[in-house]
Amino acid sequence: MFFERESGGERIIGVQIVDPSRDAASDKSEFKELILSAGGELIEIISLRRDMPRPSTYLGKGQVDELAHQVKAEEAELVIFDRALSPTQEKNLEANLKARVLDRTGLILDIFASRAATHEGKLQVELAQLEFVRTRLIRGWTHLERQKGGIGLRGPGETQLETDRRLLNVRVDTIKRRLKKVQSSRAQGRKLRERSETPTVALVGYTNAGKSTLFNQLTRGVVYAADQLFATLDPTLRRLELVGGSHAVLADTVGFIRDLPHSLVQAFHATLEEAALADLLLVVEDCADPEREDRRVHVQAVLDEIGAGDIPKLRVYNKADQREGAEIGRIDLGPNGKPNRVWISALNHQGMESLLKAVAERLDSGLVHPVLRLPPSQAKIRAILHNAGGVKTEAFTEAGESELQLELGKKEWQRLAARHELEQWVV
Repeated sequence: MFFERESGGERIIGVQIVDPSRDAASDKSEFKELILSAGGELIEIISLRRDMPRPSTYLGKGQVDELAHQVKAEEAELVIFDRALSPTQEKNLEANLKARVLDRTGLILDIFASRAATHEGKLQVELAQLEFVRTRLIRGWTHLERQKGGIGLRGPGETQLETDRRLLNVRVDTIKRRLKKVQSSRAQGRKLRERSETPTVALVGYTNAGKSTLFNQLTRGVVYAADQLFATLDPTLRRLELVGGSHAVLADTVGFIRDLPHSLVQAFHATLEEAALADLLLVVEDCADPEREDRRVHVQAVLDEIGAGDIPKLRVYNKADQREGAEIGRIDLGPNGKPNRVWISALNHQGMESLLKAVAERLDSGLVHPVLRLPPSQAKIRAILHNAGGVKTEAFTEAGESELQLELGKKEWQRLAARHELEQWVV
């Protein structure tokens, strides 16, 4: 329905409302990336200061007149604001500027519409679009506010606007029912994982921090990864092989961003639920980004909103090759002695072993290193341990026994030991 979007090609002027408490250059750079991600021809970004938004047009009258002159001179077709606008403000601005107006929420929705590939992703985008457009129907239907009349049109006394709202509400209810089925299916998958004691690890972080590149490196997957905002929209689950023979399920999620609209968080609840119910969050950060501290605050705000604020976290400092003095592969320990930071470069496949080791330690509360001495008759047990990836070193005694130095996650060792009665061969 509303999911279809026009192709790019429009001439665009961006309007950045400067916040004195924030880094204007960084905000402008992110705003530019958002516009370019949506497509179209960006003419320029105009930075304006407005401490007290005007209820009718957000900007002051003089600012609106200057902007209208600029729009006419540049023959711009679309003006995008880096702020959320009310339906009234959008309508009045369009009337004054003689061009289409889009706010930050509408821009992000447009990008989401271009990225969604799966049926679930498209449903979530359409739901967010419908919720967004619900209050904006009046802009396109002011000429149809009267009741329907004429031959063949005399009916229940509804205005065209009321009819559209009713149909829109019916479509919203339909999509929500379908998404509930998706949530139900995910819940069944999680129950199966819980039954098999398979932990879930979720990748979260600011958009364009490198989550999908890392996901592909860890799982040998083919998730779309690009140097652009919201490259990943659809949720993906893959098996993750850990150091010590254990494994987990790794979930890739949609990237977060400053001022992510609440309606989008709600619409993508089925996807973000993987993060909210994970055993461990890998919070991926661009450690070379000068705004990383500020971005961390925004990521935590979204995690709190979806109920994932208190889930154990392992911070993954990605793009360490771009930060001077960073030691790729280093694991920093927290006050409890457990890993809390790992320095990697996902693009160059550096630091992956350290990351997998840190994840295994966080999930299994550490690794164990038992030594086994197996008689020649236990060649089958030896093969099982090798296949589990838990054999660190192996030597043979004069009697032909295999002396195995193991490195396994605690849970994996307990599982193997119980199933194959390994304790009898521990040295």
